[in-house]
Amino acid sequence: MIRTIRYKDSIIAIIIPHTFSEPGITFFTPDDFSQQLAFMKHPAGKQIQPHTHTHLKREVLNTKEVLVIRSGRLRVDLYSESQEYISSEVFEAGDVVLLASGGHGLEVLEDVEMFEVKQGPYTGENDKIRFVPEKKSIDHA
Repeated sequence: MIRTIRYKDSIIAIIIPHTFSEPGITFFTPDDFSQQLAFMKHPAGKQIQPHTHTHLKREVLNTKEVLVIRSGRLRVDLYSESQEYISSEVFEAGDVVLLASGGHGLEVLEDVEMFEVKQGPYTGENDKIRFVPEKKSIDHA
């Protein structure tokens, strides 16, 4: 059900379909990822003790992004760090993807609403290296 797209020794993406549902807390990311992703399912009445988070200096070497599809359909083309095409994945309402490494391109297949969560601060165009893929990805519409 959970899919991890790998290229050589790197995790490129972690895909959680909208049908995923497990009780308790399920973490999908390795402990050393700078972006952590978990799913939580608790029964009514469950309490999580109030807490704060400690101030820890963390070093982030690459940006990881989480996309949460609210509505519509979106194709994500996945690439290696060296800009080699890996695969294309189609997402629909409720699906979640963590884009962990490598590159990615997006094509809206149906009007889409989505959330994007990533580390900051955002530095605009300095945050990205844009490229034209050698091969056009396969259309999975």
